Amino acid sequence: MSKTLLDCWQDTVRQHGAKVALIEAATGHTYTFAQLDARSDAWLQAHRAALAGIAGRSVVFSASNGARWFDLMLGLIKSRAIAVPMDAAEPAAAQRRLAEALRAGALWEQDRLVPLATAQRSAKRHRDAAYCLIKLTSGSTGTPRPLLFTHGQMIADATQVMSTMGITPADLNYALIPLGHSYGLGNITLPLLIAGVPTVCGSAPLPHAIDADVSKWKPTVFPSVPAILRALAATEGLKLESLRCVISAGAPLPVETAEAFRRRFGRYVHSFYGSSETGGISYDRAGRATLAGSVGTALDGVTLTLLRGNRLQVSSAAVITASNRRQHNGHGAWLMADRVTMGPDHRLTLLGRRGTTVKIAGRRVELAEVAASLKRLAGVDDAWVGVSEGAEPMIGAAVASQKTAADLRHALVAELPSWKVPKKWLVLPALPQTERGKIATRALSAMVFGKPATP
Repeated sequence: MSKTLLDCWQDTVRQHGAKVALIEAATGHTYTFAQLDARSDAWLQAHRAALAGIAGRSVVFSASNGARWFDLMLGLIKSRAIAVPMDAAEPAAAQRRLAEALRAGALWEQDRLVPLATAQRSAKRHRDAAYCLIKLTSGSTGTPRPLLFTHGQMIADATQVMSTMGITPADLNYALIPLGHSYGLGNITLPLLIAGVPTVCGSAPLPHAIDADVSKWKPTVFPSVPAILRALAATEGLKLESLRCVISAGAPLPVETAEAFRRRFGRYVHSFYGSSETGGISYDRAGRATLAGSVGTALDGVTLTLLRGNRLQVSSAAVITASNRRQHNGHGAWLMADRVTMGPDHRLTLLGRRGTTVKIAGRRVELAEVAASLKRLAGVDDAWVGVSEGAEPMIGAAVASQKTAADLRHALVAELPSWKVPKKWLVLPALPQTERGKIATRALSAMVFGKPATP
């Protein structure tokens, strides 16, 4: 087997042991790479009984961003378990249900490691030592789906991200996104573990708190999401002076938000596109393509192929191969649900997800087209479009805007045929987001239609 995450971490500690690896902005605590290593050893020792025979078995855990999260992650890597990080906001009951569904060997629950294997149902063991981590899909429309990754695939994703974005140990990442989300793993967690890129964990996802953290700790790279960037651009008196690279991912970044951020801070936002199955896909290296609604070009080491129906195939050493028969050039390949266009300069523009066509009164309506038309309207920061269930479905829209529903409807009528114009409207200052930075579709369905809707 090629190099593992543990091999990489040991190299990192040897090279950067005395350097600061992690800062907790809320407490001011700092930890060197050697101290993180020692903490994870202590965690292993404290839980050695529960970890007996855990190699190859999955362990579900969650913790807020900080030293405790790295205690767990590094401890599981050292014990050769399959780490399954969940968002800290997930209720304990949901974490236990997931652990049982995965036939996990253990669950981190109430600050202790609880073995789950029973005589009736033994824990599942992954005998291939190449596997190290299970990512979870966002679960915004149902139960999270587990995706099994190897050491090599996780290392490749972080390496491709760092190469493309120019991130080195001289940088300091600013972490507000969850460390265990695919975005956080590729941009923050793995760069720290395999290359010695330090991280400061933000004190709170609020504009003035972010500005205070940046002023004090001087981070240089900020992987963020559209909702936070929109709030920063709308807040007076912020500086964010030390940031050289601001990244937006997790959801499409509205052009108006990108332009507002550039005007406010004199910096371009770099759109980043990826998925749990593939890791990073594309990146706007200069930041200017983001102002035209593009998500940039392929990351270093990533091959993109545009297929029939504007479907995108992604291939790289980071793409999942477990339960995935699709291959390209010796690597895993993944067919994205998103539809895209690819310009002559190979820039990608997202069109919306496949499978969002519905019939209203016998006429086909592409919900992504309606959402895209709404997002183009002046004064619209973001938009979501869905359809109600039942014998007579109707289109509904939730829009982040300062305008009224009547104004928005009037403007949309000039863009679309009447049967494509939403009948139900909800206007909010901002659309609700999941902790992963995606639009909370189930919550919006309930708010617009009074119950969950499709999609």
